[in-house]
Amino acid sequence: MVNNRRELLRRIRLGEDSSIEFKTIVFEGGKIHGPSRKKLANEIASLANSQGGTLVLGVDDTTRETVGIPLVHLDDVERYIYEICDDSIAPPVIFTLSRMEIPDSSGTLRIIIKIDIPRSLFVHESPGGYFHRLGSSVRKMRPEYLARMFQQRSQARLFRFEEQPVPESNIADLSQELWQRYITISDESIEVVLEKRSLLAKEENEDLSASVAGILFCCPQPEQFLPNAYIEAVRYRGIKQDSNYQIDAHRIRGPLYRQINDAMTFLLKNQFIGAVKRPHRIEKPQFNERAVFEAIVNAVAHRDYSVYGSKIRFFMFDDRLEIYSPGSLPNSVNIENMHLRQSTRNELISNLLSETPISESIQNIGRNYYMEKRGDGVPIILNESEKHSGSRPVYQLIDDSELLLTIYSANTQDIK
Repeated sequence: MVNNRRELLRRIRLGEDSSIEFKTIVFEGGKIHGPSRKKLANEIASLANSQGGTLVLGVDDTTRETVGIPLVHLDDVERYIYEICDDSIAPPVIFTLSRMEIPDSSGTLRIIIKIDIPRSLFVHESPGGYFHRLGSSVRKMRPEYLARMFQQRSQARLFRFEEQPVPESNIADLSQELWQRYITISDESIEVVLEKRSLLAKEENEDLSASVAGILFCCPQPEQFLPNAYIEAVRYRGIKQDSNYQIDAHRIRGPLYRQINDAMTFLLKNQFIGAVKRPHRIEKPQFNERAVFEAIVNAVAHRDYSVYGSKIRFFMFDDRLEIYSPGSLPNSVNIENMHLRQSTRNELISNLLSETPISESIQNIGRNYYMEKRGDGVPIILNESEKHSGSRPVYQLIDDSELLLTIYSANTQDIK
């Protein structure tokens, strides 16, 4: 990445290479005429698919002359880039956009837009296909190269996604208060210890970055690097998913343990508490808290974090609770045998949850750590929920890409 104005001017003087690209923005009739959306999408995706780099808008790629962008069109150009990255590239590319002034050959200051694109965790497809950078040119990936890219970035699931380095991250992005619970006293450096715990991971150039698991457990704001690693929680009035009947909604973010805590807080805040007479009055919540806790932990531990654009969805209704978790079932597990089999997609995440002490705010769970790894989670969800409500929870696999768990409410006539 180009970090300052002096470095940018030096790179412009030297010309394009594998990590920097120049483009002139052409206007006709007050609208952007070139480069086309397709061409820019291919350029941006190629940088993300390679080692990352910088796209500079307002510099001629042939003459290296700074021609600039008219001030009145800056917002249009910025919107153009956002639309391209969101709508023309799959999955969307994450980038940082900066407006700058730099001198042209006569010394006159011109406005340019600098777009920094980190090496991505994903392989991006643009309108022309899958591209990468070879020197200063954009080339379509050959099938064998593309296959290797999918393997390296774990979308083929030959490598553990949770252990992959997160581009543009480092140890400074991890909180000592959070990571110190996962290490023991050692004579080795903190970097070495955290790498051994797979909270740090080496990039291809041997630099140390935070791993996906390191970000999920030890970064105060994981969404800065993994935008979809959160829980979408909504409470609806009635039994239909309809935004017009939305009572409460919260986008639950933060380290994974905090997401579990906050999801349980959302449950306790929004469920009915009623009463039954046996023969004395006994308060009865809408859902069994132990079962819901296990369901949330399972969703957080076993979701597929490599699926871009998907998040855990936690929807509450008058008659049921629905939890959607991205990803298909791992290995040989299926809907019929999942209460008997123990298998995990994310071994490291499961291990770290088993070492994370449960917060004091979580009660009535009956254990000290978020996960025990005995394979009891699904049986607890099924048995405790059925005992509480009289209805057995139902698991469904949607399009082999999302797991839906439905937990039924206790008799709403008793508890409303």
